Amino acid sequence: MAETEIEWTDATWNPVAGCSIHSTGCKNCYAMRMAKRLEAMGVEKYQGLTKTVNGKAVWTGAIREDHASLSAPLNWKKPKKIFVNSMSDLFHADVNESFIAEVWEVMRKTPHHNYQILTKRPDRMLEILSQNNHEVLPNVWLGTSVENNDVISRIDYLRNVPAAIRFISFEPLIGAVGPVDLEGIDWAIVGGESGPNARPIKEDWIDEIHDQCAIHDTAFFFKQWGTWGSDNKKRSKKANGRIYRGKTWDEMPAYAI
Repeated sequence: MAETEIEWTDATWNPVAGCSIHSTGCKNCYAMRMAKRLEAMGVEKYQGLTKTVNGKAVWTGAIREDHASLSAPLNWKKPKKIFVNSMSDLFHADVNESFIAEVWEVMRKTPHHNYQILTKRPDRMLEILSQNNHEVLPNVWLGTSVENNDVISRIDYLRNVPAAIRFISFEPLIGAVGPVDLEGIDWAIVGGESGPNARPIKEDWIDEIHDQCAIHDTAFFFKQWGTWGSDNKKRSKKANGRIYRGKTWDEMPAYAI
C-alpha cells in the first residue's frame, strides 16, 4: 500500500504497472513521469515501461501484472478508500481477464475497504463485468475518466456497467463536456491539469458539470484548479487551491456498505 495525497482517496494499490496513450487526456499523465522516476530508482516493476520522447517520459505500451502485490490488501486491517491502479488501467486490453478475476477475488475478501477503479476503457470494463462470473461487490466503485466532450460516450458504457457505485473523473478537464447526462452516476470528481505543460481549465466548464450534479443528485468533488487558476493565471497547484464558488467541495457518494 502507498499512502497518497490524492484528495479523494486514502491509499493506492497497483497490481498492474504500465499503460499506453489512449486519448488526449493522457498527454501529460503523471504516472508516466512517476514510472520513469521509479525505473531510475531501480524498482524492477517499472523497468522498461517508459521511453523518453522530446525530453518527456512516454509509455512504451508494456504492461506488467504484479502477482506478488495481489495479497497486499489482505494485510491492511484499518478500513480505507483504495484507488486501484493509480499507475495503470485495470481494463487495458493487455491485462488478462484471469488477472482481473484475481483482483476481484481480493476485493471480495476485504469488504472493510472501499476500492475505487478508474478506467479510460469502460467499453472493456462493461464487456468483462457483464459476464456472469463477475459478482457486483458493494465495496467496489467503478469509474471512467472524461476529459472533454470528445469522450463523453464513455459515460454511456459506465452507466451500463453492473456496479454498486459509478463515478466519473472529469480530470484533467481540458475542454467543455456540455450538458452531460449524469443519470445513474453517483459521484463526479472535477479537476484541472497540473504540471509544467498543463492545459487550462475554464470555470464555465466546471459550472456545467456542477449544475448536472445538482439535477441528478450526483455527489460533487472539486479536486483542484491545477496549474491554471480561476483567474486563468498560471501558478503552482497549491497556490491555486481547491476553492470553487466560495467553498471546498468534498462530497462523496453514499457508501454501498
